Amino acid sequence: MAKAAGRQDWAEAAEQRVLDEALRLCAREGWTHRMARLAGRAAGLSEGETELLIPHGPADLAVLLARRHDARTLMVLKGVDPAALKVRERIRAAVEARLDAAAQDEAAVRRCAAWLALPPNAPLAARLAWESADALWRWAGDAATDENHYSKRLLLAGVLSGALAIRLHAGRADALAFVDRRIADILRFEAFKQASPVRPYDLMAGVFRALGRARYGRPAPRPDLTDAP
Repeated sequence: MAKAAGRQDWAEAAEQRVLDEALRLCAREGWTHRMARLAGRAAGLSEGETELLIPHGPADLAVLLARRHDARTLMVLKGVDPAALKVRERIRAAVEARLDAAAQDEAAVRRCAAWLALPPNAPLAARLAWESADALWRWAGDAATDENHYSKRLLLAGVLSGALAIRLHAGRADALAFVDRRIADILRFEAFKQASPVRPYDLMAGVFRALGRARYGRPAPRPDLTDAP
């Protein structure tokens, strides 16, 4: 057990060293596999150790960078009591802190964002935005377990991605103005869902029945949505 813990500690420390070197090198090398190999070498690792530690090169480094920024954000937010704020203010404070956390590594974030914008990397970009949105909603005290859990994170992930792009190209003020507009949209959407007598999964069930009639001449069995997210 102690040996396993020691290996885990070594791996985590080594990952952070490699990431530090990647942030230094990416301005010259770009967010590339070559940069990842050079970062491993600069961190004192052999090629084999680098391959073991970050086998997917720039993808693994993108994950490490996003999670470093998430952790940095939550450290800042430790000094904020979410219960003392309205929901709108909580999310605004959380997104602002996340943007500022990323801005501390702006040159690297620009290169990483450009790499994530490539079509093959879109699933990873979406996953990282989702993880960040989830961390911020959890800090804000969201305890939803129904479809609201997913819709809130999906919407906030879009806000984070858009705000970061604006922050990189137009500056902090424009990014925060965008955030304020989008948060208002999110809250209006959530209020609409709460007031609506029709749940999203009721609509899905209706679609399934209509497809069943079109294909078989009779309604398809109603899907079991009891375990649906």
